[in-house]
Amino acid sequence: MKKILLPTDFSDNAFNAIEYALQLFEKEECTFYLLNVYTPIVYDTEYIGYSSINPGLDEIYKNNSAVGLQKLEKKIKQTFSNKLHHFKQISSFNLLTDEINEQVENEHIDLIIMGTQGATGAKEVLFGSTTIRVIHRAKIPVLAIPSDYVFKGIQEILFPTDYEIDYNTSQLRWLNYLSTKENSALHVIHASEKDFLSSEQKKKKAQLEEKLESKNHKFKIVEGNNIPKLIYEYEKKNAIDLLAMVNNKHSFFENLFFKQVIDEIGFHTKVPFLVIPSQS
Repeated sequence: MKKILLPTDFSDNAFNAIEYALQLFEKEECTFYLLNVYTPIVYDTEYIGYSSINPGLDEIYKNNSAVGLQKLEKKIKQTFSNKLHHFKQISSFNLLTDEINEQVENEHIDLIIMGTQGATGAKEVLFGSTTIRVIHRAKIPVLAIPSDYVFKGIQEILFPTDYEIDYNTSQLRWLNYLSTKENSALHVIHASEKDFLSSEQKKKKAQLEEKLESKNHKFKIVEGNNIPKLIYEYEKKNAIDLLAMVNNKHSFFENLFFKQVIDEIGFHTKVPFLVIPSQS
């Protein structure tokens, strides 16, 4: 049985991600953990001082969280009645990233699925700061669902790589699962200004191909150095349903997410984004 963590702030975007998860695993027995953290947005000395003389404030946050989760589960069961799906509610006074890592460890969570912007996120920003923090700190794969994205199956998967990673089986678990689930086409692309691979890259490519379970995959070199733009253009041209990448902090992923250009891919990527942690 798969264990899927679904963080929610009760926004429409969060529920859209939940809908995606329920449809993705429609035919599989799963336990979905509905997580809401009720840490005040501004948790500082002012809040601490105010709450100390108004002890009921904590209870209000706690009650709102618990009631919200109850309503959410009821809505889910009314909209998606599925005997294979089980739910657990988690309400916690904690920072989201800390609570996620605690639940991952304590409950042996397999995958995190969440929306890319919260209730207060600007519509033009695809990846909000909360999603980015979770992606940076999560110890298991995170599947981020863009706002208003409607699930329509996964027929085309895009997997960019620099062939600098010694991929292991556990890293490729979800990529293999999703690509074989519906016999999806797996596009493995490498961005380069020159149309060739070094001997070491060729070795890593061969190792990767051995570990891919999909029989419907192809390798391609895309010329250029603006990786976010190349990904965006490839997505549109090939009707990609899912973008998957490995968070290799020492190489490829670092060039995308650990610099000021992080918003480039945030603005351009309009499909669900599976981020796989590095080996470390």
